Amino acid sequence: MADVRVRYFAAAADAAGRADETLDVPGATVGDLRVALVARYGEPMERMLRSGSILVDGIVSRDPQRQLGTGADVLPRFSGG
Repeated sequence: MADVRVRYFAAAADAAGRADETLDVPGATVGDLRVALVARYGEPMERMLRSGSILVDGIVSRDPQRQLGTGADVLPRFSGG
């Protein structure tokens, strides 16, 4: 288990109802964080994570086996032109 500071942005913050928190993440991988977030915040977070991103050390990580550091950012999909 690892304590991870999680920051939420835009729709992710709406789904979590907060801008940041520290979570104890069993396993401490990106996949483990996704599971923990869905268990904690339910369907709104699950829907957001389908198209959103998790940044570890400022880099988007889609590899569920990637180890977390001390912080992760959860961002919704952004559109732009």
